[in-house]
Amino acid sequence: MSFQVSINGELFAKEDAKISVYDHGLLYGDGVFEGMRAYGGKVFKLDAHLERLYESARAIALPIPITAAEMGEEVYRTLRVNRLEDAYIRLVVTRGSGSLGLDPNRCSHPQVIVITDHIALYPPARYRDGMEIVTASTMRNHPAALSPRIKSLNYLNNILAKLEGLRAGCDEALMLNHKGEVAECTGDNIFIVKRGELFTPPTDAGILEGITRNAVIELAHRLEIPVVEKTLVRHDVYVADECFLTGSAAEVISVTKVDDRVIGAGVPGPITQRLSEAFKKWVNEG
Repeated sequence: MSFQVSINGELFAKEDAKISVYDHGLLYGDGVFEGMRAYGGKVFKLDAHLERLYESARAIALPIPITAAEMGEEVYRTLRVNRLEDAYIRLVVTRGSGSLGLDPNRCSHPQVIVITDHIALYPPARYRDGMEIVTASTMRNHPAALSPRIKSLNYLNNILAKLEGLRAGCDEALMLNHKGEVAECTGDNIFIVKRGELFTPPTDAGILEGITRNAVIELAHRLEIPVVEKTLVRHDVYVADECFLTGSAAEVISVTKVDDRVIGAGVPGPITQRLSEAFKKWVNEG
């Protein structure tokens, strides 16, 4: 079965889903996106994702031609058309077709794209046994140059760090900010556990404030696990009792080795497992 892709409300087979080569999203990374998950036909944290999408668009002066409510309806319509209940959803809004120059005022109109499909970011063994990551030499973009709160189509910074991880035989790479502090991974937020407390970098470390990150913090509060948002350096990660990553695609996944240093006992730790199980229960129960 060929999945259907929605472009400006019109459905196309994914092989025929196309935009202009003059689109500024392609030419300059001029656009925004969101990645979401549906479980049992219900999109997890849809309102939070839509809020972030529209805020990212406003931050780059990109008018989205439909309301957030209409965007949500189109997401569900595309899921139904593709008969998907458990799926990954990618929302993309580009500036639209324009000239070869930078001037965004020459673009015709924004393109609103809804993609629904399956995703398997990491193999099952990684979730069972934990994963290894390395620290990339590519640092996070300076927040004074581009706000990390904007989830833009220009992901070259993350891709370069991802390449470093892949070359080291790892599926992910840890990125530091311009001060040498722990920021996030190329597509996921990072948490560590030390003496029963949960720690994660604050938003002013130059991170994208992840929806799944916030959901895990909420879960930790429910489970009475202390959570602290504080500046972290690599030493904190190396000596942690546990480490895990969070993201819409990744969900919750344990990290058992960083820069060839074994974290804790070298297996997914009890708090990581507890939060992972609670997260799975939450998303599956809606």
